Amino acid sequence: MTILNFVPQIVVGDNALDYLMTIEGDEIFIVTDKFIAESSMIDAVKEKLSNKKVTVFSDIVPDPPIDNITQGIKVLEELNSKTIIAIGGGSALDAAKGILYFAAQSGLGVSREEMTFIAIPTTSGTGSEVTDFSVITDSDKGIKYPLVTRDILPDVAILYTGFVMNLPKQQTADTGIDVLTHAIEAYVSKQANSISDAFAEKAIKIVFEFLPKAYAEGPYNAKAREQMHLASTMAGLAFNMVSLGINHSIAHAIGGKYHMVHGRINGVLLNPVIQFNSGLIDDELISNQNNLNRYADIAHFIGIKIKEPKYAVLQLNKKISELLQELDMPTTFKTMGLDSETLVNDSFDIAQVALNDRCTPTNPRTPTDKDIMDIINLAK
Repeated sequence: MTILNFVPQIVVGDNALDYLMTIEGDEIFIVTDKFIAESSMIDAVKEKLSNKKVTVFSDIVPDPPIDNITQGIKVLEELNSKTIIAIGGGSALDAAKGILYFAAQSGLGVSREEMTFIAIPTTSGTGSEVTDFSVITDSDKGIKYPLVTRDILPDVAILYTGFVMNLPKQQTADTGIDVLTHAIEAYVSKQANSISDAFAEKAIKIVFEFLPKAYAEGPYNAKAREQMHLASTMAGLAFNMVSLGINHSIAHAIGGKYHMVHGRINGVLLNPVIQFNSGLIDDELISNQNNLNRYADIAHFIGIKIKEPKYAVLQLNKKISELLQELDMPTTFKTMGLDSETLVNDSFDIAQVALNDRCTPTNPRTPTDKDIMDIINLAK
């Protein structure tokens, strides 16, 4: 039996923020970062909440650590708010999810059933506004812990393109490649189904068409910005149904250890992971024929005409490399500034963390620690 979840109400359009005026209750708790708290974005939100008492918790940092979550819980527990609004990129949304979940678990008066959780993404990448997935970092151990539970799925996602129009070029590229990785991994997931495929396929097509335009033209191409914002949500809907794979498992492990940008790690790993899953890395094409065919489907989505799956996938690898280069993204960990010898020496430990990651069971090919190490070696 497969249960498909479409819980978040998704609000889109130029006046999407008007939804905030329908919120009931007198108190609002906003979770964001310092940049957004000092920007016109928070002013635009507060304007819609002018008749409410608004408390802004803006201490969120990238890859939110455990103490970030506990600080937010302490603030929430002192309020009488029944609404949490998360505004920001993946870190702010992840932190808000952690605050909501652990505050409800604490038994100190916060009930998930009584709370309304609204997510307003300000980047086009994580898809966190429509997922029951969050990542919390243990800074002391250098480990990222996935938190997966229906309790952290937002009730409402507000997609307001105005908040992403001026996204910096590097952040546009980083988050855009995260969208692509989400969509590709969802499409080849062991749990993939026709509905998740539809979202993933559309997101992949949008990324290849509109991400270079959003990167190059920024605020001067509103359509590209809007399309990438929608693609992020579509990819999120896809992987929320069927999970991800070892591209993200390894990225979580490497990101937790070296504190590197998530989207860039994903981009470096994309081609090596595709080569492993499809059997190209070790000439195991026959035993991985279905995976090869799925990746060939993706190649065909983006206009590659080659019918033979092996060569279609090789051409897909080339297109991904060209996209990364067009976005001025690194294609190896060395070009990200990570010493190759250090990475190889740490690869066994990274592999152990990746194998135990929440995303690994749905990878289309079951990896060993040696397989993970081979992928890392190929990406070094």
